[in-house]
Amino acid sequence: MTITGFIFWAVVVVLIVYLIIIYNNLVTLKHNVSKAWSNIDVLLKQRHDELPKLVETCRQYMQYEQDTLEKVMQARASVASAQQNGDISALGSAEGALRMGLGSLFAVAEAYPELKADQSFQHLQARITGLENSIADRREFYNESVNINNVRIEQFPDVILARFFGFKSFTLLEFTSEELVDLDIKSLFER
Repeated sequence: MTITGFIFWAVVVVLIVYLIIIYNNLVTLKHNVSKAWSNIDVLLKQRHDELPKLVETCRQYMQYEQDTLEKVMQARASVASAQQNGDISALGSAEGALRMGLGSLFAVAEAYPELKADQSFQHLQARITGLENSIADRREFYNESVNINNVRIEQFPDVILARFFGFKSFTLLEFTSEELVDLDIKSLFER
């Protein structure tokens, strides 16, 4: 083997190893996004299971607040539907509606001292608030994973392998304009 042949094969081997490394990094990023989504999915299911218990506990005390309770249950159904269909955009807006509905529910509950004192309500409120905080944290992690994936599949030379092997970009979980508006808690107490 001549020195030229040796150099040629060394370059080919280095290039193949480099392409394998790029491919494996892209696979890792894709699976990080899936893992981040799975973490959100678990928390959404837990919250989905807790909400009917909270609404039922509230319903026992809040005879005149059926509209608030219905909005929470409708938002819960929208989240479940978006989650089941894998529609990230719809999930973002449904999540916003649910958070606003829960904010309204907890604010209206302030007007019912018996409800606030109910241990079941206190437990469910703390559990759902904890789940909401965890969902927000996981949502941030998901968006970061999506961003890293989306940037890498557009960078050179990764873009060549990404297109060749069909790696795709993912959708961020974004806030709707309604979610960015502060909730007017004072108006919830006025009847």
